[in-house]
Amino acid sequence: MNFRALLATSLLLIAPVAAFSAETKPAEKSAASARHPLRGVITSVMADQSAFMVKHEEIPGVMRAMTMMFKVDEATFKAFKAGDAITGLMSRQGRNWVLENVKPAAAKPAK
Repeated sequence: MNFRALLATSLLLIAPVAAFSAETKPAEKSAASARHPLRGVITSVMADQSAFMVKHEEIPGVMRAMTMMFKVDEATFKAFKAGDAITGLMSRQGRNWVLENVKPAAAKPAK
């Protein structure tokens, strides 16, 4: 096989892989940084990790209702305590789940 034929064959094999990588990286990044509205109750405060354990409602299309740990910033950590009903925006940042824009939850209307 001559050099041109070898080069052409190599490019045909590499091009789809490069295109696939270029297409999936932005999607992966946006999925990882997506923020979702959350409503729940703080079940415990984890001072050593600057985090809350939150029992949250279902987040339709994202996850079922459960209790999980969320990292929070220092101001949020100081403003809330176990037992507080909250709303906020959750996102995945690296290996951590993070809760931002945390506010006291308004009372749910009676059904």
